[in-house]
Amino acid sequence: MAWFDLKRLVPENKLQKQKTESPKKKKKKKISWFGAPKIRILFMGTPEFAAVILSGLVEKKYHIVGIITRKDKPVGRKQEVAESAVKKKALKYHLPIEQPEKLDREAIEKIKSLKPDLIIVAAYGRILPKEILAIPGFGCINVHASLLPKWRGASPIQNALLCGATETGVTLMLMDEGMDTGNIVAQKKIAIAPKDTAESLGIRSAEESRDFLLETLPLWIERAITPLPQDNAQATLCQLIEREDGHILWTDEAETIYNRFRALHPWPGIFTFWKKDNELLRLKLLFVSFQKQSPQVAHPVGQVFEVGEKVGVQTGEGVIFLEAVQLEGKTDMPIAEFLLGNKEIIGSFLQ
Repeated sequence: MAWFDLKRLVPENKLQKQKTESPKKKKKKKISWFGAPKIRILFMGTPEFAAVILSGLVEKKYHIVGIITRKDKPVGRKQEVAESAVKKKALKYHLPIEQPEKLDREAIEKIKSLKPDLIIVAAYGRILPKEILAIPGFGCINVHASLLPKWRGASPIQNALLCGATETGVTLMLMDEGMDTGNIVAQKKIAIAPKDTAESLGIRSAEESRDFLLETLPLWIERAITPLPQDNAQATLCQLIEREDGHILWTDEAETIYNRFRALHPWPGIFTFWKKDNELLRLKLLFVSFQKQSPQVAHPVGQVFEVGEKVGVQTGEGVIFLEAVQLEGKTDMPIAEFLLGNKEIIGSFLQ
């Protein structure tokens, strides 16, 4: 639930006035509590998380005057140029799109020309300069997938999972020149399930963020919310996620390794190295499970062994079970299928 409620945020006399004012006065109101306000919104975002939020605004018939998203970039092994999720959504809705290389004078003047009353930012990927922050009368609202001041930065969902957290949330924040340091407009908690991955939690966070923003916007536009400052003493910063962060250290505890799998699934994924025929090959661990306790029969750290029908790897404490893997240069496959051509992995050591 959000930390605010309608009765607390709107003075009692204002609620009473809304009930008793004449129809004539109601017609003069420019903003309706129950309809989409006709304010001019500029939306800035890039990944799927932002695209879900953009869809919600469009479906509620908010007046989107422009979209700013990051430039198309090469992705995958073939390095084919791909459009951002937000750009694809904007094209679908026939919304005007800008993709500035940087937020320079030209970009600032373009934003000014759109005359936005409100800028909504969701995972855009850049800090906004003060000249942009000063443009809209209703400010710049950032949709951030954590309970700020926890996990400030670009990868809050992954960092929550890395830490083994059981809850995270969404924060609507009035942006300033810092990185996720602005005053809090509203927050809502989101539970993290034991089997959540960055993919599943990301989908749920996007949907919760969309709904929470749509619930909160009318209150913000009516100026019924007073933003609260963050407690900087409680702030934590996100670890940047890079491809090599997926390399497993088998001296870690099994639960720690499993949390790394959850945080880095599907990208960049976790991996280890296996020496086969005197060649050290990367082995990607596509799906794993774990148990906290080590088996009664002791195994050295990193050794692969069979446990009934399962294949386990000894960690610093506990066991990681391999469910599906992909050997370098090969296709992905369930572990039972992988063993048919790689039986020698049993008893070997992963690095």
